[in-house]
Amino acid sequence: MYLINRTESRAAELAEEIRRRYPGATVEVGYPGAAVDLVLNATSLGLRTGDASPLEPGRLGWGKVGAVYDMIYRPAETRLLREARAAGCRASNGLGMLLYQGARALELWTGRDAPVEVMRRALEHNLYGGPCN
Repeated sequence: MYLINRTESRAAELAEEIRRRYPGATVEVGYPGAAVDLVLNATSLGLRTGDASPLEPGRLGWGKVGAVYDMIYRPAETRLLREARAAGCRASNGLGMLLYQGARALELWTGRDAPVEVMRRALEHNLYGGPCN
């Protein structure tokens, strides 16, 4: 696992905590020199349309990335996702995470299966507009 943060000391603190909790985990601070399966953005960069990418330009070769997941769900496509797709990477936003967190919460509260597809359509309508069938 490679951790990148605007403040390197915070990334180092988190890396140390992960190593302490999961002694078998390999955690490095900084950009990887090798291929990675997944790039995960868990920052707020991308919430506004004009936001920069959370990655420094030129520091990560897209050819070494298998997939990109940006936890942000609005806007539907962040700069990070646009760059990843343009480079041919699989890319997804946080809509599914939001949907399934809500579905699981509803199941816990009611003891019944959540109507996931109804919830998905309502969520997409609320976030992105368009018809809600």
